[in-house]
Amino acid sequence: MRVPLSWLREYVDLPATQTGRDVQAKLISAGLEVETVEHLGADLKGPLVVGQVLTIEELTEFKKPIRFCTVDVGQANGTGEPQEIVCGARNFAVGDKVVVVLPGATLPGGFSISARKTYGKTSHGMICSSGELGMGDDGSHGIIVLPPETEVGKDAIELLELVDEVLDIAVTANRGDCLSIRGVARETAIAYGLPLRDPALLDVPAPNAFGYPVQVSEPVGCDRFTARTVTGLSPEARSPIWLQRRLQKVGMRPISLAVDVTNYVMMELGQPLHAYDRSLVQGTVGVRRAEEGEKIVTLDGVTRTLHAEDLVITDERGPIGLAGVMGGANTEIADHTEAEGTTDIVIEAAHFNAVSIARTARRHKLSSEASKRFERGVDPQAASAAAQRTVDLLVLLAGGTAEAGVTEVISPSAPHTIAVAADHPDKVAGVVYGRETVVRRLQEVGCDVYGQDELIVTVPSWRPDLAEVNDLAEEVIRLEGYENLPSTLPKPPSGRGLTHRQRLHRRVGRVLAGAGYVEAPNYPFVSEQVFDQLGLAAEDPARRVVKLVNPLNDEEPALRTSLLPGLLGALRRNDGRGSHDAALFETGLVFLPREEQRVAVSPPVDRRPTDEEIAELNAALPEQPRHVAAVLAGSREQAGWWGKGRPADWADAIEAARTVAREAGAELVVRSGQYGPWHPGRCAELAVVSDGAERVVGHAGELHPRVLKALGLPARTCAMELDLDAVERVGDAIPQAPSISTFPVATQDVALVVDKFVPHADVEASLRDGAGELLEAIRLFDVYENAEQLGEGKKSLAYALRFRAADRTLTVDEASAARDAAVALAGERTGAVLRS
Repeated sequence: MRVPLSWLREYVDLPATQTGRDVQAKLISAGLEVETVEHLGADLKGPLVVGQVLTIEELTEFKKPIRFCTVDVGQANGTGEPQEIVCGARNFAVGDKVVVVLPGATLPGGFSISARKTYGKTSHGMICSSGELGMGDDGSHGIIVLPPETEVGKDAIELLELVDEVLDIAVTANRGDCLSIRGVARETAIAYGLPLRDPALLDVPAPNAFGYPVQVSEPVGCDRFTARTVTGLSPEARSPIWLQRRLQKVGMRPISLAVDVTNYVMMELGQPLHAYDRSLVQGTVGVRRAEEGEKIVTLDGVTRTLHAEDLVITDERGPIGLAGVMGGANTEIADHTEAEGTTDIVIEAAHFNAVSIARTARRHKLSSEASKRFERGVDPQAASAAAQRTVDLLVLLAGGTAEAGVTEVISPSAPHTIAVAADHPDKVAGVVYGRETVVRRLQEVGCDVYGQDELIVTVPSWRPDLAEVNDLAEEVIRLEGYENLPSTLPKPPSGRGLTHRQRLHRRVGRVLAGAGYVEAPNYPFVSEQVFDQLGLAAEDPARRVVKLVNPLNDEEPALRTSLLPGLLGALRRNDGRGSHDAALFETGLVFLPREEQRVAVSPPVDRRPTDEEIAELNAALPEQPRHVAAVLAGSREQAGWWGKGRPADWADAIEAARTVAREAGAELVVRSGQYGPWHPGRCAELAVVSDGAERVVGHAGELHPRVLKALGLPARTCAMELDLDAVERVGDAIPQAPSISTFPVATQDVALVVDKFVPHADVEASLRDGAGELLEAIRLFDVYENAEQLGEGKKSLAYALRFRAADRTLTVDEASAARDAAVALAGERTGAVLRS
């Protein structure tokens, strides 16, 4: 919400010495987030005056149309002679009043003006557009043309209110009242301890039977509807400069007088309004729910198909407006430039249900200034005052006549009251405020307060966010100053800390970071199309997703079942920005729908849910195991004076998985596999042994070229993903210190010839089992394939076996016997034979 300081001063008598920065500090202390203070016209220096165009000479010898003008600026140039100015704009004519900047002036941005020769003429100044003066968009797309009655030679800086300060406030979702000058003025008055001149305190005529007919058939969605009629408006009437400037300062573009007035009143009082061309409205105005599939063309020219929950404004033909969001094109106010402008207007000031408007705006992807206010809460009592203010301005500025008829359709409702202990804010804040302070602060925000130790508080209509006792406590605390609250460090009880799962999560992050990976957390939302890009089979369980009813992005409506889509997207972005050597990792939850879909019940709010109720809630949620994933591309080791570098390959992805497993104290079984996005010949299946059975917990290796092309990834990108919770369950939580023997090691090397399809993991497992307890370590150090020497379809695997006893030095015979036993068992299980 942009709030001009000059407008704010109309309702609060701020000291003249107070600047925008001072007001910002006060409002921040009161709990409003004032992000910036914009100084309009800070570097603007005159002379900037009103001029009248006397002559226009068209210069046709140039590529683009150029005009040489003489402009009367009165005595502003010191001579009274016409000012000669070259201008390229074409939206003004002889006799028009324009804004002229004379030599010696400085425009916003530090642009100095001087007499200069251009297009064969000398230009003594410049005729200005709104953009050149930093005014914002005025819709003219050219030179500012002022009303004919504007005085020639008048100071345009003062006329156009070019010097001002504007506070930009980030209004939170619960403070809809501060989406208006009225609301911010109230907060400012409280912060300074000054009285407020409430612009909503107007004399409003009572409703009668002569007003425009209105029928509200949906009182839940619309509990108040005020209609007023103004006739005899001048179609040529334009918004005065002061009104246009205030709209521009708050970030709105002037359109036409009737529309500008409704926008002005909305920004002033916070009540959205809509004006209908009375000649285009047929019959009674109604409020109802839309019929499924019904259509309406909104003011932005888009044909929208309505949902049965949408609230619409209607006449005898059907919908003429999307209630609380945007009006319909079939009753649009005619612009003053049109031949037959609007002369009779029906003004709508209504109060709509916040949830209904929010859902409609999101459903149609149509956020407007009106919907932004309705969904945050609008003062229902302000509707009649806003309608009256609109009528007054239209009569004043367009010469209209306010009809005596006043329509008000109101659903009866009682004011909201809250019973709160007088010392409740004290208990919440840990500060003794006292009853007098609590009552005074609540009265300042508009509450009626009665009682002594037990207060009965009636909430003002403009604060629907005050719903319970803690909301009232917050009001007292924020107005007394958050900075005055004592800072007390909590004292956690001994013996508590991170769970084992949390500690493992952190250790895994540290060990991967130590291995050169960078953590890249991602949003848990994915599109279902990404599974096609990853090459998952149609029946793959990963395609079963949990879909969000209200997604942040319609293109990503599902919760992830894998960490890879987010990580690969991050890798693609980094590669596209020049970071070609990347190694990223993420640990996070994935979401797997349960076979049996349950509906979660609402837990009670008056007590702690029972263990059974909590279990029932958890059973309705999807399974959420924690995964860890890593992706690599480019160089794994950089080249330099120390030697050649090395590109990342499938083995690095597998080693990342082994690193995670070692940190969890688990033993990972690695074998050749084939799954989804990985290259069939360079994919490892990762498994753990649980309760005597193997369970696949992930995959690692190089991604398939088709996946790389579909996702726009660098060549030879590698990835791994593990179910971290599954690895944790089979891991040993107690770190195992290595046993160091004082006796020497005996090393035996063996080279075994096996069929190509035999996995190295099976051969290693056979050697380990056969070698027995004397085997300390085994390492594969060479893989060799040569059809001439080994035979067709054969490969050679060379292993280094380390033998050691804890109580003696092994003899050669003992080491050789253990080696032979290992080779024998490998031959029995895998068909391995010693290479000759």
